[in-house]
Amino acid sequence: MPVLTVREARARRHRRVRRRIFGTAERPRLVVFRSNRGIQAQLVDDVDAKTLAAADHTQLKKTFKGTKSEQAAEVGKLLAANAKKAGIETVVFDRGGYLYHGRVKALADAAREGGLEF
Repeated sequence: MPVLTVREARARRHRRVRRRIFGTAERPRLVVFRSNRGIQAQLVDDVDAKTLAAADHTQLKKTFKGTKSEQAAEVGKLLAANAKKAGIETVVFDRGGYLYHGRVKALADAAREGGLEF
């Protein structure tokens, strides 16, 4: 059996999870993408294939100094604020094949504190 690379293993996990998770306009899917440099999150309506709200580490203030986990928490708060503007309160969490740990967990906890329910 061939050995998978890290990216291939993550893509396989993400496909497996996406078979079950589906976002609607009333309850969109909160998608997380994590890179070495930062983190991104968006709320997706899979029925219409539209992004309803998004937040990115590049949208943080240039004066922001902190760890990557603190950066992820700020992105989660920003996403929750953008979701409130769009009128979204409940979401389905899609961790994107990443472990629910570290930056992904920090983003999710901050989004919950910001008012999103999942």
